[in-house]
Amino acid sequence: MNCKIITENRIFEISKYFSEIIRSKILENIEEYEHIEEIRLRNGKPIIIKLLNNEKIIDYIVSTEDLLKSLEKITENSIYSYQNQICNGFITVNGGHRVGISGNVAVENDKVVNIVHINSLNFRVAREVKGCSDFLIKHIYNSNSIYNSLIMGCPGSGKTTVLRDLIRNLSNGDNNRNGINIGLIDERSEISAMYRGVPQTDLGIRTDVLENIPKVIGIKMMVRSMAPQVIAVDEIGGIDEADSINYAMCSGVKGIFTAHGESINDIKNNPELKTLFHKGIIEKILVLDREKRGRLSRRYFFDKCSGEYKEY
Repeated sequence: MNCKIITENRIFEISKYFSEIIRSKILENIEEYEHIEEIRLRNGKPIIIKLLNNEKIIDYIVSTEDLLKSLEKITENSIYSYQNQICNGFITVNGGHRVGISGNVAVENDKVVNIVHINSLNFRVAREVKGCSDFLIKHIYNSNSIYNSLIMGCPGSGKTTVLRDLIRNLSNGDNNRNGINIGLIDERSEISAMYRGVPQTDLGIRTDVLENIPKVIGIKMMVRSMAPQVIAVDEIGGIDEADSINYAMCSGVKGIFTAHGESINDIKNNPELKTLFHKGIIEKILVLDREKRGRLSRRYFFDKCSGEYKEY
């Protein structure tokens, strides 16, 4: 099945969550199914569809009733059972697609307890790009294990997509590489797109997932409970995360991580992560090219003799 057919099927998966009139408007006006990335519904505004390189505005004004009808379908007429996901600002639906939510937010004790009077929904099309991490394997794989590696790049550079495929690649192995037991800590379910306990993306045959759990807690829990050879974490940089990563490394577990940044200095100057670099816990830093997908703009290794990262 080719990419166009797969993506078209995914659009039809998402379309069942729209009101009938919005569903018909979208299917009537869009031919480039394989290029759809987002479908945005804003109360009192036209439908906007984000394509790969541009956008399409559909001449239909979204109503409150349209949004409520979508929400009913997304939550299977049981909004209460989806309350935790709503408080996180998104709901993952069948197929791994994510629906972002905005509206009037109720906060108690610095914690979101509800979102009411919802005024917009953003349907993000789940998209796997199998093979997109192939170019990284030679930099990360190391004699039946891996180098502790940080994949970094600016927003939109494909970090999460590359990490997802890298997990699959390493987990499955191939004729030249043994498969590796991987523990994925998926705090916002962006990698696994879990739906009713089943990952909607292909993470390989040796991958275990902890989802909707703070990274700080999840890293230690995964190491203690599942004995992974490698842990994988997307977008590190929060308070105390470096301590949890250090704990895992000291337990003999390797790690693959991603972080925002366009240069090595962005990471080295991060107050929450700098201990990982000063100690050389991160062995390789791989910077994704912001212009050309599937390429690295910079790559560094930690030189134990000098205690510095050197470009190679």
